[in-house]
Amino acid sequence: MNEDRHSPFRDAGTDRSTAREVPDTPQTRSPAYKLAFADEDFLCRDELRPVRLQLELLKPELMMGEREITSTIVMFGGARIPEPSQKHTARTQTLADLSEYYDEAREFARLMTEKSKLSGCRENVIVTGGGPGVMEAGNRGAEDAGGCSIGLNIVLPHEQAPNAYVTPDLSFNFHYFAIRKMHFLMRARAITVFPGGFGTMDELFEALTLIQTGRMDRVPFLLFGRAFWEKVINWDALADAGTISDEDLDLFRFVDTAQEAMELIESWGVAAPRTDIPGR
Repeated sequence: MNEDRHSPFRDAGTDRSTAREVPDTPQTRSPAYKLAFADEDFLCRDELRPVRLQLELLKPELMMGEREITSTIVMFGGARIPEPSQKHTARTQTLADLSEYYDEAREFARLMTEKSKLSGCRENVIVTGGGPGVMEAGNRGAEDAGGCSIGLNIVLPHEQAPNAYVTPDLSFNFHYFAIRKMHFLMRARAITVFPGGFGTMDELFEALTLIQTGRMDRVPFLLFGRAFWEKVINWDALADAGTISDEDLDLFRFVDTAQEAMELIESWGVAAPRTDIPGR
């Protein structure tokens, strides 16, 4: 964190330290005496939810701002997809076969981070969910290139540590899914989606909805693995039913390799946000 201060007032950190050194009395032992901002039990009260939401938005925003990170490349994808050398451990043959996308994710992140390094790792920074599988591959590829990458973890009942390839001071943890999703997309210059399950589907459709409805600028939106995505989602059936428009099918592209993705991102062009929704 940036510790430079331009205020004549005594800073909160100093007062927090001072408050810990007060004499031990019934009054100072009381929860009421704790400084509000240093009282974890107080901050976890239901009534403080708006404050916690604000803090989760603000902390990563400040820390990424101090690193002067202006744009990111989002990588969504399944936590269960193993690296090829471990595909024998996969629960299903399909998961084992999808391990090729671990390597494609790693290579894509490496290529994109080589580009990011030209800006001093301020632009086109890889951001993942910070976990295993495709997320690990993304952070690992950035490390292969000698650059930095972001991990946006979420607390789960079975929570694991962030994968070992996230840049440590860009490894964040969240309680609120909604705020985590905002950080995924606030700086997004491109969105890539690899095969995955419920979480990946959630991220895919939320981001597509923001673009479809004009709430977000159109950015390169790439689905890795045409065969997978066309098998699990009948895109044409949605358009035929009229629940989406034919034009909505143009919001994304299918790719199968990292090189193909890089070329599409470079040639994508600029498009303004929608001002209406076709077909409605």
